[in-house]
Amino acid sequence: MARYAPEELAADAVPVVRQETTGDAELDWRPLFRHECTFNPVMFQDVMLNLIKNPNINSSWLFRADILHDSKKNTKHGLENPPSELGGVPDIPSFDGFGLSRYMIRRLVPRSTMRDKAMDQTCLIYQSKGTDSESGLQRHLVVYLPHVSSKAEMPFYHPAVRGIAFHHEWSPTETRGSVSLSYLYFEEGERPEKLTRTALHLLQAVYKHGQGRADGYQKRVHHDLLVPQARVQNTYTALKQKYARTLIGSWVESTDPTKHVFEDLCIAAFLIELWTDMYKQSPFPGFVDIGCGNGLLVYILNLEGFKGWGFDARSRKSWATYSTRLETPIGAQESLQQLVLLPPPVSRDGIVEISSEGFREDLVHDGRFPKGTFIISNHADELTPWTPILAAISDCPFIMIPCCSHDLTGARFRAPAPKDKKKANSAYSSLVSWVAQITADCGWVAEQEMLRIPSTRNTAIVGRKRQGNVSAVDIGVIVDRYGGTAGYLETVVKLVKSTNLDEKH
Repeated sequence: MARYAPEELAADAVPVVRQETTGDAELDWRPLFRHECTFNPVMFQDVMLNLIKNPNINSSWLFRADILHDSKKNTKHGLENPPSELGGVPDIPSFDGFGLSRYMIRRLVPRSTMRDKAMDQTCLIYQSKGTDSESGLQRHLVVYLPHVSSKAEMPFYHPAVRGIAFHHEWSPTETRGSVSLSYLYFEEGERPEKLTRTALHLLQAVYKHGQGRADGYQKRVHHDLLVPQARVQNTYTALKQKYARTLIGSWVESTDPTKHVFEDLCIAAFLIELWTDMYKQSPFPGFVDIGCGNGLLVYILNLEGFKGWGFDARSRKSWATYSTRLETPIGAQESLQQLVLLPPPVSRDGIVEISSEGFREDLVHDGRFPKGTFIISNHADELTPWTPILAAISDCPFIMIPCCSHDLTGARFRAPAPKDKKKANSAYSSLVSWVAQITADCGWVAEQEMLRIPSTRNTAIVGRKRQGNVSAVDIGVIVDRYGGTAGYLETVVKLVKSTNLDEKH
């Protein structure tokens, strides 16, 4: 892709677009930057629609945009008649040489509703009335009009201007064009430096995404496939407001509290909304978090009324705070427990010979859970490839968020490259494809979701639907197919011994 190097236009440059006005009033749309491009009008409109629907691409302060009105879908209102229940909507402007083709109203939703308020904005899409007969140029225009009456009403995340206009000009004969940005200021005068920098950034996003399409880029990452974005983000916001400050302030681990707290709040929000859909007609069956680490996710879910427990091979300092007493069918138990997983497919033959001091069964879990228990495997490392296998054995739905790559023996390894050549040939992509294939072989539909969490390891694989002849699934054959379990028992014995030493000291 060509380097982004726009031309900065002088303060007295000839306006790129002119708004038609009535009377003596004149609205001066001032052009700031222009850049040559090789993406055509279809690509420009596609990019602008994506940016309208996803303002978070341009601002990290924003979650999303809720589309309140779209003339393409709400045909009964027409192009120039927004719904009456939407107040404060500005009049639709006309521009010389352009005709309105689409009218949208969006609500910009900030990440922090405590700091910023949501703001409604009209988004207008125009195209030129035919091709310019002299130059042969095709012109398209997208205009943003915030629903505010003064600069003081503008939220922090939006530039303090009355309007923003993106103009695309295209020569079909030369297959080249340009894209530019203009502001409608609240006040005339010198350009504030902050607004100029923002304009530079906004135009860069259009140029980058447009040129990407022209160069053949195809989107690989697709969000919000299993649960709507708005529901997850609204639940996350509520959880953050309830718990974030207290959890960060009381953090006892040596790791970064903000990363872990916000990440687990995000995952909790996704699970809560996923479970809302899954268990509409039945009671929640409980959950188990295998390889639960610091136990924070278990703690948050229990606070929100979703009862479950977790275990890990070693305890954490935070367990003293996060562990609670749970009532279960077999009696009361701690919500966080120190246990080592020894899955059923791993043979226990020779365990007496391996363990000279005896084998403490109370420190081992066999990986069998009550039918229907929802299994959480969040960055569970060695337990990750075992997750769909354990789920198949106990007939339990699950979520798996892979992180570090281990095989079924517990050893570190590089998973084979994805068979799908459209996927990236990275270590993480290989791991995700590998465990997704295990999931499918175990008789699960491997649904994938890209979680909106502060981590590059953000792919979730959900197994909640069975496929094919489940009774024909042979777990032993699957385990052998993916490398077997040689050495796993020895690793478990070492972990149990180290746990014994920890308790003695």
